Amino acid sequence: MQWPESAPQLPCDQPGCNRWFRNLSGLTKHKCMTHLSFSHPPQCFPDHAEVLSSLEEEDPAADRTPLLPEHAFDSYQAEDPLNLEHEATRAEYVGLSNRLYHNYHTGLNARRCDARGQFLPDNAPPPPHAEKTPDDWTPYHNRLEFELTDFLFMRAEMPARKIDMLLDIWAASLIGLGGQPLFTNHTDLYGVIDSTHTGNVKWDNFTIRYTGEEQGGEPAPWMSDTYEVWYRDPCEVIHGILASSKFTDSLDYVPYREYNASNDQRRWQDFMSGDWAWEQADRILSDDPTVAGATLVPIILGSDKTTVSVATGRTDYYPLYLSIGNVCNTLRRAHRNAVVLIGFLAMPKTTREHASTQAFRKFKRQLFYSSLTHILYSLRHPMTEPETILFSDNYYRRVIYALAAYIADYEEQVLLSCIICNWCPKCLGHHDNLDEDALRRSREHCDTIIEELEFRQLWDSYGIVGDIVPFTNDFPCADIHAMLSPDILHQLIKGGFKDHLVDWVERYFVHIHGKTEADKILDDIDRRIAAVAPFAGLRRFPQGRHFKQWTGDDSKGLMKVYIAAIEGHVPKDVVRTFRAFLEFCYLVQQNVITEQTLTEIDDALRRFHLYHEVFRNAGVIDSFSLPRQHAMKHYHYLICQFGAPNGLCSSITESKHIKAVKRPYQHTNRFQALGQILLINQRLDKLTVAHADFKSHGSTTNEMHGQHHSIEEVTGTADDSEDRMASYEEELERARARNVGALATELRVPDLPNLLRRFLQSQFCPNDSHDPEDIPYHECPVYEGRIRVYNSACSTFFAPSDLSGIHGMRHEYIHSCPMWRNAGPHFDCVFIITDPQAEGMSGLDVAHVLCFFSFKYQGILYSCAVIHWFDRVGDGPDPATGMWVVRPGYLRRNLQNTAIVHIDTIYRAAHLIPVYAAHNINSTDIRPHRCYDTFHLFYVNKYADHHAFEIAF
Repeated sequence: MQWPESAPQLPCDQPGCNRWFRNLSGLTKHKCMTHLSFSHPPQCFPDHAEVLSSLEEEDPAADRTPLLPEHAFDSYQAEDPLNLEHEATRAEYVGLSNRLYHNYHTGLNARRCDARGQFLPDNAPPPPHAEKTPDDWTPYHNRLEFELTDFLFMRAEMPARKIDMLLDIWAASLIGLGGQPLFTNHTDLYGVIDSTHTGNVKWDNFTIRYTGEEQGGEPAPWMSDTYEVWYRDPCEVIHGILASSKFTDSLDYVPYREYNASNDQRRWQDFMSGDWAWEQADRILSDDPTVAGATLVPIILGSDKTTVSVATGRTDYYPLYLSIGNVCNTLRRAHRNAVVLIGFLAMPKTTREHASTQAFRKFKRQLFYSSLTHILYSLRHPMTEPETILFSDNYYRRVIYALAAYIADYEEQVLLSCIICNWCPKCLGHHDNLDEDALRRSREHCDTIIEELEFRQLWDSYGIVGDIVPFTNDFPCADIHAMLSPDILHQLIKGGFKDHLVDWVERYFVHIHGKTEADKILDDIDRRIAAVAPFAGLRRFPQGRHFKQWTGDDSKGLMKVYIAAIEGHVPKDVVRTFRAFLEFCYLVQQNVITEQTLTEIDDALRRFHLYHEVFRNAGVIDSFSLPRQHAMKHYHYLICQFGAPNGLCSSITESKHIKAVKRPYQHTNRFQALGQILLINQRLDKLTVAHADFKSHGSTTNEMHGQHHSIEEVTGTADDSEDRMASYEEELERARARNVGALATELRVPDLPNLLRRFLQSQFCPNDSHDPEDIPYHECPVYEGRIRVYNSACSTFFAPSDLSGIHGMRHEYIHSCPMWRNAGPHFDCVFIITDPQAEGMSGLDVAHVLCFFSFKYQGILYSCAVIHWFDRVGDGPDPATGMWVVRPGYLRRNLQNTAIVHIDTIYRAAHLIPVYAAHNINSTDIRPHRCYDTFHLFYVNKYADHHAFEIAF
């Protein structure tokens, strides 16, 4: 590896600081601003704090820059001299145009080795291995046989009886030709899948039963039952992930710290960019320096009960999942087999008489911990002694494991951390006042106080169940309190928003207005929610938020529109409370979090704690000591430890339930279904690994799983986040205008021909300093030919924080359709780029799309949109909601301010919500598709999705 030109070469020599800089001035500024201040706890830098005191006593007003000693780097150089070879392994530019750089850990630096674990030179080729030819489809006879198997079992999920029926029809059609189908029946097809060796991690099981003393009288039924646990060897599962060609370019081998090259600001994204990976590597090397050069593989676990059947008797399962921190967050969120099912835990049940007994509750905990310990037992030795593993790049590396994070909801966190419900599993705050400042829980602290204090004191003062030991105590350097990751879904979306804030608002109405008047207000809020204009990805609430069972998607959808719906019915401080909470949620869900983002997160949390006092002052609630809401205090620290929280959210395991448990269950005969679920998952894994294996050897092509073709005309590209693209989708079902005059009549814009002339003038003379409005019409080009009208356009943009491709690109359809699904017209609003150099709304304007059309003039194809401009109200966002306010723009004589713009100036769709409090309109009969025509004042909804939140500020 060569040292990149002008890459950071100067290290900070302060203990615990791993920053690198390109020049001495940058290092000096960093040390003066970071270490020569009291912004860090004194215990972190004790020696430096003393230096600071002595310096300030001598001359507090002196310029600190010259005080940097000339021998600032002596201690570092004496320990490890600066040289280009060493530096090349420490820092490297990444990303486009060298906008970022990484500081890599030099101890556990993932050196390549041979199969015996002997390190190889940096330029050594990979060890020889057997290459498969492109026409080798073993165990399948040919490509068609694999594609048919993949389609029937994995894509169509066809039941065995239907497979047999299809194959029988196929065989009958070939009788006259003397041919045979690829498979005889479903047994033949399943047999080929089962004979696949790749991805073959077998399921095993063990049983557990109660062995304690029976406390007098007749023993409880659960004491004599046997509990079965099914699992797969986690070591083999991890080997499969590391060897999978699907992850070759998506693995982080070395802990690193990412910085913006322009301002040296720290950035957190994937797991290995967090402090936990770096500090764990330091800890491992401190305990055993001989493991230098190994690869750290952080293990991420997740578990949660799930229900697969209610109507035919409640059927629950308790799956356990595993992932590794080396995989980037986007792959973990995209369910690309980066999260693997490794076990089904037992769920003991008993009679009502014994279900609430102390003995049964203790046994359930012990069963859970002992099961986890047994399942993960094979990982214990490689946590201290590295094992040699083949990676997907065909190199071997020495690997050392560490239990890193655990994805769980609050109830599961209580169980895992051996604490009492309503206490915090992360800190020692008392359950009566969780938001007071408190130390973080740790394994060492818990072990110490358990030895020193009585059981009752542990229970009352620390919320600890003292007679239970967490499973992490059986593994080296594992701390369950440190492992518990932030849970956006249950802590913020379902907990803080739905269970707390929405409920408080309803209780506020009852408390202030009484039950009858409160119901009327809630009905009006429901009507407001139902009247919101449609938008891509926005969940519809035709009956408002009045439904019995909430899902996570329901809560996410309501968060996007609720703040505008309640405004006018609640005090401003309630609106400000929701704004602060929503901003906190959207900030922590960003794909990349910077130091500036952390500052904004802290500010949003501060404002939330300030304004939510309105509910206590109104007598709605007595205490804010709520564990899930209190968890917001820990997000700053956990982001620094684990990277962006969206890579460790329980929504990942919730979604995995569908693929690994619920859908396989639907294909069982319901009798002893667990064994069938295990077999289905094993076959799915084999097909997935086989496909990746064939692709890596050139056996597959892009057409294997069918390319999706559309009748879209693409203009432009989307290579990176700066490129914006839009394309048309033509709908041929409805007749539209064929010329400009007809389109002017259809849109009721009589001035459209003149607008088109001004548009052509601006296209021909883009650098003309004159305002096109000042140029006489007769001097502008004229077009009277044929046009093509489109009902929608597709915009492609970089939005990694939202649901998107694994590279962060997202497609979004913008509608301009006179009739949408036979319900009415659908005309979206858009963001128009008016100043590419400005940020946020300073460079964007909002417009209502009336039509998409294209035409050719002098051999050039012009793709355009007819828009109605919106004007901003005020110079900044509304102080209460945080959203910009706009209104339809009009010219003289109440004419709409319309224009024709090139489609390349359209960034993406915009969502507007009426400012209901400013209208005296009964929203009962307002249809969503008439929203933009009925109201005259709107919020630019920055909460419509995460990308809108990032640009509409």
